[in-house]
Amino acid sequence: MDLHTVTRIGPQDRALQELFCDYVPQVFRRADFRRWREWGEWNDDYRAFALIESGRVVANASVMQMRLRLEGREVTGYQFGAVGCLPSHRGRGLSRVVMNAALDACGDAPVLLFANPKVRQFYPRFGFQPQMQTLFAATYDAVPEGPPAPTLNLDDAEVRAGLAALSSEGLPSTERFGARGYATVASWPVANGFARPLRQLGTEAWVFAGVEGETLYLDDVFAREPFDLRAWIPRLIDQPIRSIRFGFTPERYWPGAAPAGEDTEADLFVRNLPLSQEANRFPIMAHT
Repeated sequence: MDLHTVTRIGPQDRALQELFCDYVPQVFRRADFRRWREWGEWNDDYRAFALIESGRVVANASVMQMRLRLEGREVTGYQFGAVGCLPSHRGRGLSRVVMNAALDACGDAPVLLFANPKVRQFYPRFGFQPQMQTLFAATYDAVPEGPPAPTLNLDDAEVRAGLAALSSEGLPSTERFGARGYATVASWPVANGFARPLRQLGTEAWVFAGVEGETLYLDDVFAREPFDLRAWIPRLIDQPIRSIRFGFTPERYWPGAAPAGEDTEADLFVRNLPLSQEANRFPIMAHT
C-alpha cells in the first residue's frame, strides 16, 4: 500500500483494530488496547489514522472526540494519542503524514495532546503551543474511620455503564479546564493497570483515589450532584494522611487547595484552544 494513503480505523473495523493493537506496544512499551477494546470502549468518538504497509500499522495518530469544559462552557474538541512510528520506519516523514490527516479531520476545532518528553519539538510544527499545567495540593490531617468506601471493578459491564452515566450526565470534576463524558478515556488506564482504585462514595459519586505514604491522591471525581468530599476522606484511607494531591483543578470540591508547582510530567500542547491564565490542571483520568 502507498505509504501516503492514510487508513481511518473506527469502532467497526475489527481486522484493522487488530493491526493497530499490534502496533501500539511496539512504540509504547507499556501500552495495550486489547482489554480496553474487549470491554467495548472503542466507540464512535475514537478514530485511528494509520499508515499500513505489508499488513501492519507502521505509523499512527489517533483522535478522541471530547466534550471539553472551558470556564463553564462546553466545547467540542479533540485529543490526540498513540502518535508514533515504528522504529524501523522513522526518519521518513510518516508521522507528519498521519498528523496532517488527523488534523484535517478535526478542522478548526480545539485540539490538545499530552506529549512524550522526547518529542516536545515535534508538535509546534503543526501549530501546537505548550501549555503549563499546575499541581494542586492541600494540607489535611485525617485518620481512617468508618467502613471503607467500596472498590469498584471496571471488568464489570454494569460498573462501566455506571461510570459512563456519571461522566456524561453528572458534574464535571472541574469547570475551569476539563471535560465530561470521557468514561472511555478514564477506562483505558484502568484496563492497562495504571490507575488508582475506583471507589464508591454513596450511590451517585465515584472517585479514583489511593494513598501513598502520608498523601491521599484524588485523581478524579465523577458525581451526579455536589457533595461533601471531606466527609468521605476517612473512608478513603487505610492509614493516617497529612496531605491531599488532586489530579484536577479542585475549585468545586476543595476550593482552598493551593497551587503546588508545575506539573513537569504533563507536557500539554494545545491548538486552537485559548485557555485562561488562571492555574488549571486537565483531569489526569481524561488524558489519552
